[in-house]
Amino acid sequence: MSRDFGFTPREWRALRALRTPIGIQRALDAMPYHIAGSAWSPRRVLRAGTAHCLEGAIFAAAALRVLGFAPLLLDLEAVQDTDHVVGVYRVRGHWGAIAKSNFSGLRFREPVYRSVRELVMSYFESYINLRGERTLRAYSRPVNLARFDRSHRGWMTSESDLWWIAEHLAGVPHMRLLTAQMTRNLSRVDRRSLDAGLVGYRAH
Repeated sequence: MSRDFGFTPREWRALRALRTPIGIQRALDAMPYHIAGSAWSPRRVLRAGTAHCLEGAIFAAAALRVLGFAPLLLDLEAVQDTDHVVGVYRVRGHWGAIAKSNFSGLRFREPVYRSVRELVMSYFESYINLRGERTLRAYSRPVNLARFDRSHRGWMTSESDLWWIAEHLAGVPHMRLLTAQMTRNLSRVDRRSLDAGLVGYRAH
């Protein structure tokens, strides 16, 4: 794969201009949340200026790659809720994350977490459904999308949907976060916490 990963000079400049992980997050935050059954490539997200969770994470992974990071994705698995995919990166051995979410607390994480599990647990209190239930239960290992450069050449610039990425993430082993007893004893969040999570929420 060429050094520009198939992006046009204009696309490459746009991604390079994001400069840092927080720059990537700010670009995602500026995009309207995309309500659709699609799995756009980073090129299509750049062109449309909108994204949902999966598309935002894949966009983040590609943008991180352009900035010199590995293009890593992490799947968060939930019950009575939708899964969440985040782009993850490491700075001096510590993990951070970039994400697009309809819930305000499920987005950026500074690279201050010593392990992937510690990073994932930072999402636990904010990972709630509309009934106020805490729904996060498991997480995958980080998946490096560079492994697909040969089998799915051009995934960063594809005009076709990338559902195969979601399918791969769903199929990799996931680590449980809670014991059965912990799950039984979970309480619902209070109304104020739920309202905070719904700031900027866009109904389907």
